[in-house]
Amino acid sequence: MDIKLFDSELKVMNVLWREGDTTAKHISDVLKEEVGWNMNTTYTLIKRCIKKGAIERSEPKFMCHALIPKEEVQEAETNELINKIYDGSADKLFTALLGRKKLSAKQIEDLKKIVGDLK
Repeated sequence: MDIKLFDSELKVMNVLWREGDTTAKHISDVLKEEVGWNMNTTYTLIKRCIKKGAIERSEPKFMCHALIPKEEVQEAETNELINKIYDGSADKLFTALLGRKKLSAKQIEDLKKIVGDLK
């Protein structure tokens, strides 16, 4: 993925990924409720996402459509984190995540299954 989205832009994208195609007004209403942004802030971020090719705008009513899937952005962000913080080592990230918090028995079983499926 060549598009780099900032955290604020990802908030806009998350509304679209969660709710599907919707109006800029609706995105603004949701983000006012969730993070307290005013309409101008949200519209500025939507326009930035449009310029970057992450959102497509159509009429009527300034409809917004996500042009990039959430999974693609998650993968790119994860790779960037691994490269930036863990010297490109996914196993170091995995170890850090496992060492940070208590996992339930179900979460441990789910992780074992995921690892088992990698073989």
